[in-house]
Amino acid sequence: MNIKTINFMALRKFFFVVAAVLMLVSIGSLVVKNLNLGLDFTGGALIELNYDEPADLESIRQTLRAAGWEDAVVQNFGASTDVIIRLASEDPNLGSEIARMIQREDAGEVTVKRVEFIGPQVGEELRDQGGLGMLLAMGGILLYVSLRFQMKFAVGAIAALFHDVIFTLGFFALFGLSFDLTVLAALLAVIGYSLNDTIVVFDRVRENLRVMRKADLIEVINVSTTQTLARTLATSFSTILVLLALFFFGGENIHGFATALLIGVCVGTYSSIFVANGLLVTMKLTREDLIPPQVEEAVDDRP
Repeated sequence: MNIKTINFMALRKFFFVVAAVLMLVSIGSLVVKNLNLGLDFTGGALIELNYDEPADLESIRQTLRAAGWEDAVVQNFGASTDVIIRLASEDPNLGSEIARMIQREDAGEVTVKRVEFIGPQVGEELRDQGGLGMLLAMGGILLYVSLRFQMKFAVGAIAALFHDVIFTLGFFALFGLSFDLTVLAALLAVIGYSLNDTIVVFDRVRENLRVMRKADLIEVINVSTTQTLARTLATSFSTILVLLALFFFGGENIHGFATALLIGVCVGTYSSIFVANGLLVTMKLTREDLIPPQVEEAVDDRP
């Protein structure tokens, strides 16, 4: 059964404008509001408590608010009887003081399992190493796509990945969501997911450029994207279902992780189609670009 080809590239200019607006808003949010860095990056106290019965998290939050710690993060850690408290502070003794206060105020039996302090210097190192890791991932992808396909494909793939990452960061900055190591891990997962989507389409484009001799580039991209659309939508839909389950039922520990991936999957799906492919049209990819350069053999003139 023949599938009707969808003219995706007719909308490429519109989506270029959408992508540009999203980038401007995202970069503006990052500059004006900055990321709300979590304790993993800023440093602070971490207290793990164990209760003999399921802990009342709201009661613990009220106790901390009354003591002036309105920004304290209180969440279950594994079982409902285990509680993690995170506080932004540069006082290494604060964790022990808070643990004693919780034990004193709570009517149930509370055991302090651990008290840790993450210094600002450690947080800065984690932030710098995380940023370096993302840059290395981008560089590796550029090299990989260049070797597997061609430089114009690599530019399109990197532009789409850059768009996805910046938009996700901008979303977190705009709404003041906490950015911690789990969100950074989600960003790296978004890079891998978006790249996989883009590579599938690029592979079909390269194949069809060799088969559809009489078709122009726009027609080849439209046919290739239509052929891979069912696979793209099925993958995105099933992934989003899992992420929604994590978002609503996974608890606060992975709330940021699920949020970042949800944003990345949704944005990555459209950027793989319109941004990456649209740039191939803008850069005027030709069949000759896919022909490897001929290596001239040295001619031996000796008699």
